[in-house]
Amino acid sequence: MEAMNQQVVLAERPTTILEPSTTRMETTPVPEIVDGEALVEVSHLSIDPTIRTWMDDAPGYLPPIGIGEVIRSGGVGKIVASKSDRYKVGDLVFGTVGWQQYAVAGNGPRAMTTLPPGVDPLIAINVLGVTGLTAYFGLLDVGRIQSGDTVVISGAAGATGSSAGQIAKLSGAGKVIGIAGSDEKCRLLTEQLGFDVAINYKTDDVAASLRAAAPKGVDLYFDNVGGSLLDIVLAQLAMRGRVVLCGAISQYTTPGRPVGPANYLNLIIKRGRMEGFIILDFADRYGEAQGQILTWLLEGKMHHAEHVLEGLERAPEALNLLFTGGNTGKVIVRL
Repeated sequence: MEAMNQQVVLAERPTTILEPSTTRMETTPVPEIVDGEALVEVSHLSIDPTIRTWMDDAPGYLPPIGIGEVIRSGGVGKIVASKSDRYKVGDLVFGTVGWQQYAVAGNGPRAMTTLPPGVDPLIAINVLGVTGLTAYFGLLDVGRIQSGDTVVISGAAGATGSSAGQIAKLSGAGKVIGIAGSDEKCRLLTEQLGFDVAINYKTDDVAASLRAAAPKGVDLYFDNVGGSLLDIVLAQLAMRGRVVLCGAISQYTTPGRPVGPANYLNLIIKRGRMEGFIILDFADRYGEAQGQILTWLLEGKMHHAEHVLEGLERAPEALNLLFTGGNTGKVIVRL
């Protein structure tokens, strides 16, 4: 019997979070490989907010996912067949695998990274993957963190936010303030991840709490959320404060045009800077960041958390968790 490949494809473009009709399961033959390629049996999927933006028919740094196409996603898998000197059977690799059981690794856009022996796939996807790299370069290169800075992180109990807060402390921040959506998440930030202050945006007066926690203003804001939280922090920037635009998860599932900041003029008054970035900008330096993060992990200075769902069919549910606040840490689907 011919081996088959189970896939999740885009059935229709969503307007808010994913509905049951947004995706559908399909079964196709396992891909055949040619010279220079290898077959990957996918074991773990990285679930990231940007996947939702790729589902919209709108320009971006990558083309939209087409109707009927496999949902684009990073992930980890094992090489089970190879016609390439680059990939050996048994290797674990990380790359763009998509929401499916089997993918093809090759060269160029289809290239994948071979994981060192013994690296846990969960850690490879989380702090050693796009999540940790985004936090690292966002803080150090884009945000230009300085010793003594007062740093604010939104979405702080999520995958990137929790890494960003820890890296800020390890990089000499004077105070790290996290904004999250529950008391449980706030306790995680202060009791386990080393944040100095945590603010519950659902129950606290965020503006008042931020003034109390950062009376001299915010030197560096790592923004994962956008919307009203971005506006609140812009109003409380310190002189020459910096805003790093990593994401705007509060806006991705809101129909219509995104809500822009009304307090952007404070950037003029405070001589501030607001800059966005894409992690692909730093592709030639991934090894540098991974080496430093691995050192922190081995020294016990950095912690990580994963929210794992079992089964390919749960990938749409996993993506929705990012927008309903149902996760703590990195969301991963284990096939």
